Amino acid sequence: MREATVKRKTKETDISCTLTLDGEGIAKLETGIGFFDHMLNTLAKHGGFNLDFTCKGDLNVDTHHSVEDSGIVLGDAFNKALVSKDGIQRYANFVMPMDDALVLCAVDLCGRAYYESNATFNVDKVGDFETETVDEFFRSFADNAKINLHFVILRGENSHHIIEAMFKSLAKCLRDAIKINSDIKGSLSTKGVI
Repeated sequence: MREATVKRKTKETDISCTLTLDGEGIAKLETGIGFFDHMLNTLAKHGGFNLDFTCKGDLNVDTHHSVEDSGIVLGDAFNKALVSKDGIQRYANFVMPMDDALVLCAVDLCGRAYYESNATFNVDKVGDFETETVDEFFRSFADNAKINLHFVILRGENSHHIIEAMFKSLAKCLRDAIKINSDIKGSLSTKGVI
């Protein structure tokens, strides 16, 4: 079973995460940030992951530490759950429509961290979630999952729709990239290892 549990405690956050890659899209979430819970639920549902995730953070300051540290922990859990990369598809891309938003996501589960996005938002917050933390979450996730992660926002005005399309498209990409392909012998790399 491709699963990992990661715990991380700092002076700013206390986070516990259990991630099952081959799940049923069931999420149990408690971050104290309503919109962020909605996004993590979306990631689990559309990725087919089971996710048990709690974050107690210094929300009296703002949401930055909670969101960024959640990306660190979830990325680490993803990396640890994907114990073997033998036979996986490795690459995936997906274009996600959500009303006015159209978002392209591409991933490479290569063992090297890189994040790029052209996302901009016309509001500072969606609910109690600060939009400037979107990049912080995805960058932290990519760094700790050790993946290349790219987003291209093709169009969109509504910040909620753009962010949700980003999470959904990432979910679809991860689901496809971790699939085992019996035609792939060993790792999909000329180096012989990912």
